[in-house]
Amino acid sequence: MLDYKFIKDNLDAVKQNIINRNMKADADRVVALYDRRTNLVTELQNLQQKRNANAQAMKGKLSPEERQTLIEEGKKLKDAIAAMEAELQKTEEELETEARRIPNMAHPAAPIGKEDKDNLEIKRVGEPTRFDFPPKDHVQLGQELDIIDFDTATKVSGTKFYYLKNEGVFLELGLIRYALDILQQKGFTPFITPDIAKEEILEGIGFNPRGSESNVYTLEGEGTCLVGTAEITLGGYYSGTILPKEQLPLRMAGLSHCFRREAGAAGQFSKGLYRVHQFTKVEMFIYCLPEESDRMHEELRSIEEEIFAGLEIPFRVVDTCTGDLGAPAYRKWDLEAWMPGRNGGEWGEITSTSNCTDYQARRLNIKYKDDDGKNKYVHMLNGTAIAISRAIIAILENFQEADGSVRIPRRLVPYCGFDRITKK
Repeated sequence: MLDYKFIKDNLDAVKQNIINRNMKADADRVVALYDRRTNLVTELQNLQQKRNANAQAMKGKLSPEERQTLIEEGKKLKDAIAAMEAELQKTEEELETEARRIPNMAHPAAPIGKEDKDNLEIKRVGEPTRFDFPPKDHVQLGQELDIIDFDTATKVSGTKFYYLKNEGVFLELGLIRYALDILQQKGFTPFITPDIAKEEILEGIGFNPRGSESNVYTLEGEGTCLVGTAEITLGGYYSGTILPKEQLPLRMAGLSHCFRREAGAAGQFSKGLYRVHQFTKVEMFIYCLPEESDRMHEELRSIEEEIFAGLEIPFRVVDTCTGDLGAPAYRKWDLEAWMPGRNGGEWGEITSTSNCTDYQARRLNIKYKDDDGKNKYVHMLNGTAIAISRAIIAILENFQEADGSVRIPRRLVPYCGFDRITKK
């Protein structure tokens, strides 16, 4: 979350940022509560000083009447301090609740808009794939090649689940290893993370674990949730920690399953593998010094570009608009792959990378000790190396042949053990 004093000192900018992000938060209320807390702290300190003076006076030579007067005064101060501490605690809790609703400030260059149509294309790698035959979408290809089974998964698990079969299994495993090999070469420490995290970690990262708008599966009575991304478990790894400055930046790569309710998601945009309740993802995460985060953000984006350029998949890079950033992100880049089977050919998001500055670090209390001896908040960044289900969409639809087979990108062949998927 944002620093309280920053909100007060930059109130107009914070309020405009809330509008630009199309979110609901009350910055005026936060400032009022912050001022109230400041006043309560001052009043409490005054009462504590009086209590200390009272206790000191009790040590002197006193008449019975003077001692009784001090005892009564001491009781009143004790009660007043207890009441003041209770009011201060209530105010601090309300202040934190209201402040957590305020999104991170957006980068000055982030496009102002409400939804993904307002994102700004800044780069294109490759051109949309053209065919001399009517292309199929990944759902039809997956079924005809017997590598994806949606119908049985619906019977067993419900809608928006799927089985991978035959070459589909090795395609997923090959994509995972392909991405991890690139990341390990670039200094990322590989992790397989838990698929469950505590609610306070989700809240610290910026996910809402409860309510009708939540995209999270909660485990009732456990105080835990299924993670929607390894960003949660990697971001929570150092919660409550002071990191040595000389160890920064820390680069982490996490493999996990991802579980998302996808409440309200429907229609063509969520067809097949594009929007499902469970998928596998390799996530990148960086802890760094504040002055490094812009450069780290470019590094994450360049890795995403390298991964998908290596797979020969046409994609574009977009600068995400303010209304589509999500509360923690200061700036976010999306990679969108060309998907020939999507409404006759459209771009579809395959990765994103966000610089969240110190927004998550404040909530999770992750700091480093600077050269001046002071503890300061780190900056935290995340980026999708590869979301397997969407990468499979892009491969099947872009590399399909007229005979119904699908070629495997050259870089991926050694990982899969085959260069083509054909009908059984």
